[in-house]
Amino acid sequence: MAAVTMRLPVPRKPAVVNAPRGPEKHLVAPGDTITTDTGYMRGHGTYVEDDKLIASVAGVVERVNKLICVRALNTRYNGEVGDVVVGRITEVQQKRWKVETYSRLDSVLLLSSINLPGGELRRRSIEDELAMRDCLQEGDLISAEVQSVFTDGALSLHTRSLKYGKLSQGVLIQVSPSLVKRQKTHFHDLPCGASVILGNNGYIWIYPTSEQRDEETGGFITNLEPVSMSDREVISRVRNCIVALVTHKLMLFDTSVLYCYEASLPHQDLTFLISISSVQNCCVSRLPAVVHSGSLNTAAVQDLMESSL
Repeated sequence: MAAVTMRLPVPRKPAVVNAPRGPEKHLVAPGDTITTDTGYMRGHGTYVEDDKLIASVAGVVERVNKLICVRALNTRYNGEVGDVVVGRITEVQQKRWKVETYSRLDSVLLLSSINLPGGELRRRSIEDELAMRDCLQEGDLISAEVQSVFTDGALSLHTRSLKYGKLSQGVLIQVSPSLVKRQKTHFHDLPCGASVILGNNGYIWIYPTSEQRDEETGGFITNLEPVSMSDREVISRVRNCIVALVTHKLMLFDTSVLYCYEASLPHQDLTFLISISSVQNCCVSRLPAVVHSGSLNTAAVQDLMESSL
């Protein structure tokens, strides 16, 4: 019979003794002591007890001057100006649409913040207001950009650029917003024949690259042409690769998705992506900074996630 090693419980040590400084990221769990210095102010995700600043959520510690807050890793989307989002129309109101973007409040898309069909540049009239459902109606998926943030936290969107607008045929995936890496562009045309929109709100849209938007439509004409079987297989494989990356809490950006897709090509049965060893060998071992270390463990994955936040 094999011997069993037993030990007595020991007090849990604080994860972070001093306040974070510089670009280094600190991960804390609920109840961890962030700092014992009483000179810091309490921010979101923290509370004070016995002159100690303690984290109330699991996330990354951020400091702005004397203000310390904890940004939760698994939470609703907190929008910022310039973010690219993918949302679904939930309601048509007077001169505006309500859009579900996985935030605490529904986002708003004003009639004056879209391109009119045909690309006309003029003031919106009562005829445009009556024809709002011809452009967007309940259930439509759109890609947009955050124009401003209201005082209550609701987001104001716009689709004035031709790259934004109604989404036609593709696959939608919902992931945690903390797993989407912020980049200069979130529209990626992969060499495999599929394109990906990595929304900062955690909604990811995969569609065939051959889908071209007519510049004269203003971005609100749906392409309903049949998608070939080869494109469907590529989209399904990209979707499974993203699900595998999300399952193991790896950051999503064009390089990680492309490496995972290339590593999955020799395999016809895509269920292999669910195993931990396959994901580690296919995805993480090829990413920069961890790639060439030669060893992969929990600490290496955590360092990769922290460096990407």
